[in-house]
Amino acid sequence: MTSKNVSVTILVDNKAGKGLGFEHGLSLWIETENKRILVDTGQGPAFARNTRKLGVDLATADILVLSHGHYDHAGGIAYVVQQAPNIDIYCHPGVLQPRYAVRDGEAKAIGISEQARAVLDGWPSSRMHWVRQPLLLTEKIGITAPIPRLTSYEDAGGPFYFDPAGTCPDPIEDDLALWIETDLGVVVCLGCAHAGVVNTLDHVLSLTQRVRVRAVIGGFHLLDAGPERLDQTISALRLHNPEVLAPCHCTGERPVTQLRDALGERVSPAAVGMTYRF
Repeated sequence: MTSKNVSVTILVDNKAGKGLGFEHGLSLWIETENKRILVDTGQGPAFARNTRKLGVDLATADILVLSHGHYDHAGGIAYVVQQAPNIDIYCHPGVLQPRYAVRDGEAKAIGISEQARAVLDGWPSSRMHWVRQPLLLTEKIGITAPIPRLTSYEDAGGPFYFDPAGTCPDPIEDDLALWIETDLGVVVCLGCAHAGVVNTLDHVLSLTQRVRVRAVIGGFHLLDAGPERLDQTISALRLHNPEVLAPCHCTGERPVTQLRDALGERVSPAAVGMTYRF
């Protein structure tokens, strides 16, 4: 049995359709026959506005999956729990760690806000699920848990550290992805793919024992990727042969152009308001 009538709508992205808000962040709204799932919540302001504009009723949300502990994915958590006070939250415990991006000696705090941390710390234990191992949300929807880093060319994608001095590298091991099995392959929803897009897809296929990735939607985090990583990623995606690639948020303009040049119209120009149906 596979999930039917699956839709994935972009609620937050760096680009937006007319009348919708954009910001540096990501949120996806997933609907199946019997589940309503949020993956991430953007920075916050655009998330709240866009859910109203797009007619998304957060009160119907069953599950929130937090892909990793960065501010641009967790800013709307307090708003979500106001609208959906019985929601189940899934994330790795590493999301609570302080985190920094350090560039040219300048440190910027990029962890989740104190407000978001307070929500997670105080959420009822029966509905707060700390993900350390792969798990199923339904028979055909699952979360990867920490993803093995097996490729030689993928890394966390930036100068990430646990300390503002930049002495303790942060591999972002809490990075998670969500997957949905459909009759024609697996739909994979990414936060930022800090574990690497290829590592993530390979891991999802090993978990699901499926032979095909049908679609990949979310942040590919190729913004700072060099030529070798881009070339290797494109080669791997060509082998996976998904019918839809929707790179969002942290992928970067140049990598999206290269992906589209190499892989054609299957690469969708993603933006807030777009819905993908399977």
